[in-house]
Amino acid sequence: MAADERDSPLRLGPMLRYADENSVSIWVQTHQAATVSVHADGREWSARTFTAHGFHYALVLVTGLAPASRLPYTVAIDGAEVWPPPASTFPPSVIRTIDPARPTRLAFGSCRTTAGHDPDAVAMHGIDALRSYGMALARDRAAVHWPDVLLFLGDQVYADEVVNPEMLAVIHARRAPGEEPQDEIRDYVEYDHLYQLAWLDPVVRWLLSTIPSAMIFDDHDVRDDWNTSYAWRHEITQLPWWQLRIESALASYWVYQHAGNLAPRDLAADEIWRRVQAAKDGGEVDITAALDALADRADEHPETYRWSYTRDLGDSLLIVLDSRAARELQPERRSMLDERELAWLDDQLRGGCDHVFIGTSLPFLLPPGLHDLEAVDEQLANGSFGPRLARLGEKLRQAVDLEHWAAFTSGFDDVFAMVIDLARGGRGPAPATITFLSGDVHNSYLAEVTELGRYAAQSRIIQAVASPMRNPMPRWLRIAISLVAKRLVRPMRFLANRSARIGDPKYPWTVTHGPWFDNNVAVCEVCGRGLRLSWWAGTADDGLRSVADITLS
Repeated sequence: MAADERDSPLRLGPMLRYADENSVSIWVQTHQAATVSVHADGREWSARTFTAHGFHYALVLVTGLAPASRLPYTVAIDGAEVWPPPASTFPPSVIRTIDPARPTRLAFGSCRTTAGHDPDAVAMHGIDALRSYGMALARDRAAVHWPDVLLFLGDQVYADEVVNPEMLAVIHARRAPGEEPQDEIRDYVEYDHLYQLAWLDPVVRWLLSTIPSAMIFDDHDVRDDWNTSYAWRHEITQLPWWQLRIESALASYWVYQHAGNLAPRDLAADEIWRRVQAAKDGGEVDITAALDALADRADEHPETYRWSYTRDLGDSLLIVLDSRAARELQPERRSMLDERELAWLDDQLRGGCDHVFIGTSLPFLLPPGLHDLEAVDEQLANGSFGPRLARLGEKLRQAVDLEHWAAFTSGFDDVFAMVIDLARGGRGPAPATITFLSGDVHNSYLAEVTELGRYAAQSRIIQAVASPMRNPMPRWLRIAISLVAKRLVRPMRFLANRSARIGDPKYPWTVTHGPWFDNNVAVCEVCGRGLRLSWWAGTADDGLRSVADITLS
């Protein structure tokens, strides 16, 4: 960071977050209480900062814009311009509203560790695909290939697998010898530092200032296997430091990621945002107590707060699902989404859009053999085959992460039934495609539901996975995953067929392309009634190389 940036009252951001045809929101973090102003097209929009845990933030709502706007903007704090940095070599940051006449272009990915870009870091973590993608967009000054939204599908920060030396030094300086958790994030202050490291890279910072972003958490934002099972949750809550961890994780997530996801109408209804808006006489509202209380309540009673949300992209609808915090974990009724969340999704899945995208951090459609393995393990862990095998099933579930949608059979079936109903035209005119966008599994692939004519579906139903942005799987594990995914199909189908509790999938699917194991960012472009999906990896000279390019016509 340049000296003039270190002296700036702007600590992090600006980040262009929500965007529709007529408005956007811009998130910033400042060093002190202040008034933050956004200037564009001869107009000004301002917001007073709010504070949480001693840090200061503002979310500026920029309204009254025309569709398809592309307006260079600047940011001022207490009247002094702070963005763009004086020495910036990047194109101007711009406010970009949705163009309803332009086909949607959506970029997505997940799983990005925070590390440097020196040879040692690259040798360990690979090239940062997000940074490379940002460099490519910066060179595209005409914005021909800029996406309408950049969707982060979890694990933007790794709270439990801290590898950055600077972050480790912060943790060790704040711990007494032997104090837990060692080498993991503990509280809000440490989460703040983790977000600084993730988003302060100059390329990534510019990218986030000019491309609207949408985000959702996954397990490593909190801890590996977060809410895998009732047994996991019982064990983790016995740890003395866990309550502070989960409270800090969800509180910081609301500030750094969630608030910027929300459309103006949803933001206005949010209980924390209403407190921010209740400021009198221009003072700064301290939301710390309310935020921590919300985090505790949302963890203990997830039905009381919703992290899922939607975005209208013109010709397309994006639905982003919380597939971590909203789970029903009781063994007799395991579901990725509890009843309230399922009802909400049921309301969102309506016809009339050309394309529907469902963002969920965990792949809805795994390779079929892995799907059957997780479904069988769920029955083992639930005790369907006796207590001894139940203990084995639970150990296996936690050891090798058998906790995707397939391991929550009830919720999986419920959501699949909704999607098929939408594809049949039972909820209004059927979209051309219904596409699940996911990450998490550290490999990328494309899957598709087959035999559509058998159940009168008018929509193609697709699963597109992009993972990781920067956290490559070891080579030996890549080979093992590839072999296991293929060789598991027949034996797991045999086992599933022998159990009346599992049976055949109602709607079969197959992996049509992949897997690929590169660090990558994926781009999905609407092409009339079809889609073009491409996966891009970074190169050593800050370029991009194609991993895969697939057209679904």
